[in-house]
Formats: sequence, C-alpha cells, structure tokens
Amino acid sequence: MNMLRIAVQSKGRLYDETMHLLEEAGIKLNRGKRILLLSAKGFPVEVLFLRDDDIPQSVANGVADIGIVGENEYVEKGQAARLIKRLGFSKCRLSLAIPKDEDYTGVNWFEGKTIATSYPEILQQYLAKNGVKAEMHVISGSVEIAPGIGLADAIFDIVSSGSTLVSNRLKEVEVIMQSEALLIANNTLTAEKQAILDELLFRFEAIQEAEGKKYVLLNAPKENLPQIVEVLPGINSPTITPLADPNWISVQSVITEKHFWEIIGKLKSLGAEGILVIPIEKMIL
Repeated sequence: MNMLRIAVQSKGRLYDETMHLLEEAGIKLNRGKRILLLSAKGFPVEVLFLRDDDIPQSVANGVADIGIVGENEYVEKGQAARLIKRLGFSKCRLSLAIPKDEDYTGVNWFEGKTIATSYPEILQQYLAKNGVKAEMHVISGSVEIAPGIGLADAIFDIVSSGSTLVSNRLKEVEVIMQSEALLIANNTLTAEKQAILDELLFRFEAIQEAEGKKYVLLNAPKENLPQIVEVLPGINSPTITPLADPNWISVQSVITEKHFWEIIGKLKSLGAEGILVIPIEKMIL
C-alpha cells in the first residue's frame, strides 16, 4: 500500500501545533520503538521526525513526500520543494536586534558591524538589497546571547513575543520577514501519493475553516426577521425554522469570534432569546 511520508519537526512549538493539527485531521499515530518514523492508524500516512532545518532538503530530495516547516527555514534553505499551503500557526518574524542602549539611526547602523545569526542567506540578501556591508557570525542556538558576551554587535533571529530580547537587553529594530508554518511537497509525487495529499488538504482546510467561528442558535420575534438576517448573514444565509408560536422563529447561523459580542448585542436588542453558542470543530464548504 502506498504511504505518504510527512516530515515534521521533532520538538518545539512547531512540533506541538503540527501534532495537534494531525490529530484534528484524524491522523492518530501508532506509537512504537521507532521514534523517528511512525505510521498512522486508518490513514496511509507515516510521520518522519526531523530537525526543522533538515525538513526542506528531505522533502526536496524525496526522503519525505511532504513536510510541515517554518517559513523561515523554507526560505533560508532555498530547496526545490513546492509550497502547497500556508497553515496559519507558529507565527513569528525574523528581525534584527541591537543592544537596547544603542542609538539606532536606521539600517546603515549595521555598516561594518558583526551580526550573529542562524539565517545567513536571508540576512545576506537583506544587507545586499540595502547596500550594507557587515560581517556575519553564523551560530546555531542561543543567538541572543552573542552581543552580551562580545561575540557580535547585533543579532538576526526569530522573534515571537520579544521576551527573549528583553531578557538579554536587546531591542528589535528591523523586521525582515514574517513567518508561519508551511506545508511543502516534493515536486514528483506519484498520482497515488497526490491523491492522499489531496485528502489530507481537504481535512486541513475543514479545520482551518472552523477556526474562529461559532455556531449560534436563537429564538426571536418573527417580525424582526429582516433585521436579524442583516446581522446574521451566515455562510450563505441563516437557517430559519418556525416555532409552535407563529409569532416566533428559530434562527441558526455561523458567526466569527472576532465580531461575536458585537453581533450578540445586536441580536439581544432585536428581541433574541435562548441564545445557544456552540464551538465548531470542522467546517466543510
């Protein structure tokens, strides 16, 4: 039987969020002694656990068929693997940071300076684009300590909350690129493996569609239906059901969490009662 092999990060935040996505997509792994490669129950997928910076090359050369990897690593490695889908989680940014007491005057501040980084390719492109000549000190892990121990004047690294910079007395001065988790694939998948990937994509998209949405049921005066429909457009339009009392109706719809309280307030002002809010796990359009 054809199996689609997916490479994922072996540890860290991206690992946690990737495993949650796979579980939501109905992919449950057979835990066993082979820690690096696990097959799934009831779906033709096996998961290969790798370092994040090894994933682009592993997918490009066919060791894995697809991979879930940070955009930062995908761009840095420049491997010939195709981008299939942006997954919307593990968001961060790649930024330049300098000691917080330094007076930053713009990108020319970096002229002649030494910058510590794990992303020399992205940094080199940025410096060249801005006509800045600086030295790079390439290190892996704990980049943020480099200025404090005199190894570099500045750093170029991943920033999420910024708390690591603060604790190392650094300040973010230039955001070079935004990053999120990507689904990438080998360029020469067989038809059978492409079919498995298509099914996986279908499941991922159903999960993404449901994010930030709530299913709402409520009872309301029939005379206020036109105004309620205006407030609750739904995916196409709300579902309206008559009640035993001919002057009342039941309304069902999907609303976004972003505008949740605003919409609920409007519905209450239109006489809505018995408002029931249900979380949505998957949404298939």
